[in-house]
Amino acid sequence: MPLSRLLKFLFTVWLAASCLANTALANMREEIDLIIVNKTERQLHLLQGDEIVRTYPISLGKNPIGHKTHEGDQRTPEGRYLIDWRNPESRYHLALHISYPSPQDLQKAEQHGVNPGGSIMIHGLPKKFSDGANVLLDLDWTDGCIALSNNHMEEVWNLVADNTVIEILP
Repeated sequence: MPLSRLLKFLFTVWLAASCLANTALANMREEIDLIIVNKTERQLHLLQGDEIVRTYPISLGKNPIGHKTHEGDQRTPEGRYLIDWRNPESRYHLALHISYPSPQDLQKAEQHGVNPGGSIMIHGLPKKFSDGANVLLDLDWTDGCIALSNNHMEEVWNLVADNTVIEILP
């Protein structure tokens, strides 16, 4: 087979595979119906029904044990929330907003006379660092957010739709 025909064939195969992969990602995005974050295991799971389809290592807030109670406690909240909006222009590599504080979180904070905080996100690494800063992923370094590598954040960004439920476990 001449080289030009071989290259055309390989390009056609690559193009078909890319289209199938993009279709599969789009279909999966529609089907991801639950995100589970296990703080103890430092893992984020994407689920379709009862099946875990992806698992990623994560970093948490600098004070990861326990539920977030107030602004500045550097804890990642625990409970059931939604991914309610996304920020492609975040100071981190992409960011999905978690609907913390819930009405219950607001009520508890009010009872204790504190600000519950907010702006809890799933995000990649700070833009001021290169992706070589993956060493941060071995540490809990955020102010309460859930951090992923930039590559993993791109996958999650593409697979998770707005209004997806996120359950954050201790």
